[in-house]
Amino acid sequence: MKKTKDHVGTGALARPAPRSGQKPLSGLRVLVGRARHQAGRLSSSLRKLGAGVVEIPFIEIRKPQSYRPLDSALRNLHHYDWLILTSVNGVESVWDRLQKLHLKKSSLSHLKIAAIGPATRSAIEKRHLKVHVMPKEYIAESVVESLRNRIAGKRVLLARARVARDVIPRELRKLGAGVDVVEAYETVIPRASRPRLRALLKNPQRRPHVITFTSSSTVRNFVALIGRDVWRGRPRPRTRTLPEMEGIQLASIGPVTSSTLRELGLPVDIEARQYTIPGLIKAIALACHPKTRRTSAE
Repeated sequence: MKKTKDHVGTGALARPAPRSGQKPLSGLRVLVGRARHQAGRLSSSLRKLGAGVVEIPFIEIRKPQSYRPLDSALRNLHHYDWLILTSVNGVESVWDRLQKLHLKKSSLSHLKIAAIGPATRSAIEKRHLKVHVMPKEYIAESVVESLRNRIAGKRVLLARARVARDVIPRELRKLGAGVDVVEAYETVIPRASRPRLRALLKNPQRRPHVITFTSSSTVRNFVALIGRDVWRGRPRPRTRTLPEMEGIQLASIGPVTSSTLRELGLPVDIEARQYTIPGLIKAIALACHPKTRRTSAE
């Protein structure tokens, strides 16, 4: 990982400082917007540090509209040299389809596998498969860089979400690889979250001090869930001008998510140094623990 400090912003909502003997994030309210089945690790770790956590998903994982392209690719794995997986969701979808198609794990034995980060690698290794490449930085650009001298003339299968950045297939093709992109799952906006989110932000007693964002999709969906009427028709919303968002810190898992926040006119108050869930937790703890915050500001 690159050696940069966790980014810490200013202007946070006031909260009581933890008393002696209390956990470092006692009194801090955090809104976790991960998909419901994936929120557990982030939420439980924050609770262990004393934070009060509210879970309202900004994203929902669904099966693709058709499994035909993915199934076809899995039946023809012998045509590929590399398999690239960029999320735990992608790993789970591929593994589920292999089982549904009654394909043996040995059908992947000839493949070299690239994982975008440690969570994805762990999900792959739990299936007793070897990960040959994991980049130093857990973003698409770093995946490309890690494969730069290994990919020319190779056939690559990239299984990912329906909507995703095109950095990996575009750049690998420039390097001489043949790349097939197949949809393993799709992400949608959970409409049931809209009234819950709006009610939470309008309640001064329950309003979070920090909102977490773990992907660009969570950022875009958050804006959609809030609703354009809340932004008063502004094409580039500024949360600092909204009473519901006053003093709330926005915490990003890494630079790609931060870029999306800024693209939509939202501030980045906290950015993880390591682009993982543990890295995000550490950044929040650094930014929001009063003693640590004073030290970093001096």
